[in-house]
Amino acid sequence: MKCSIITIVSILGLVGASPSSLDKRSKPQGLDVSAWQGNVNWAQVKANGASFAIVKATEGTSYTSPYFTQQYDGSYKQGLIRGAYHFAHPSAQNGAAQADYFIAHGGGWSADGKTLPGMIDLEPNGGSECWGITPSEMVTFIHDFGNRYHSKTGRYPMIYCTTSWWNTCTGHNTGFGADYPLVLARWASTPGAMPAGWSYESFWQFADSGKFPGDQDQWNGDEASLERMALGH
Repeated sequence: MKCSIITIVSILGLVGASPSSLDKRSKPQGLDVSAWQGNVNWAQVKANGASFAIVKATEGTSYTSPYFTQQYDGSYKQGLIRGAYHFAHPSAQNGAAQADYFIAHGGGWSADGKTLPGMIDLEPNGGSECWGITPSEMVTFIHDFGNRYHSKTGRYPMIYCTTSWWNTCTGHNTGFGADYPLVLARWASTPGAMPAGWSYESFWQFADSGKFPGDQDQWNGDEASLERMALGH
């Protein structure tokens, strides 16, 4: 997924610029939120400098966030580029079924220039880091989710994970980086090592609190490339 800097920024804006192309201070900042944040004051978020928001929509095939509409529509009304995310349950149902549920409950994509492709949130379930399934089964689950999402929206979903989770639970699988934008979770001063298959992140979740509600995120490019990402260019 992740060549010169000019090529990445101008042609592959949908997956972000190379890490050294822009100073961190100039990169668009944003946030991701869920029901934990409740009703968000989006006017204040915008005033504090946010460019984008990623909003939890669903889990598995039975949960929808009760605050999704307020958060998803509210961020849009303030001019933020917004996207939805799905907390995956890899041991519960197959990936295609979860993609269908996600799309049916707000996780779709439209080429309006203000909507990011959906994101699949891959992380441990309490004490079960990999949900009790093998790396091969995990890879199948993610492919099933991604292929169904692509068939219905024309975009591959973004993948959210930590480097350690990905390498452990997919067995260092390298088959997703070319098509799936990476949302890297690492609460630190630098993104650090990438998961297998990616050479850099598109978004970086760098802290769990800060000037915005929820988690603090950064787009790895400029505002123009973020807009191209939303458009699918």
